[in-house]
Amino acid sequence: MTRPDTLSTRQIAILRVIGDWIIEHGEAPTVREIGARVGLASTSSVAYQLGRLEARGLVSRTGHQRRSCRLCV
Repeated sequence: MTRPDTLSTRQIAILRVIGDWIIEHGEAPTVREIGARVGLASTSSVAYQLGRLEARGLVSRTGHQRRSCRLCV
């Protein structure tokens, strides 16, 4: 079990994917695109991790648009 103040390996990978994708494409990735890059087939698993990152203030999501995820760091 990880300490509550540390990020999991998966969460770090998701943050990197979002940042890299924005640099490469000029827009945020979709949940499916994030999942494909970090090895998660389930969109609900990606959404769960994004929710955890959002609760920590590391990402923000503006509604339910496809490409609404933004880094806050």
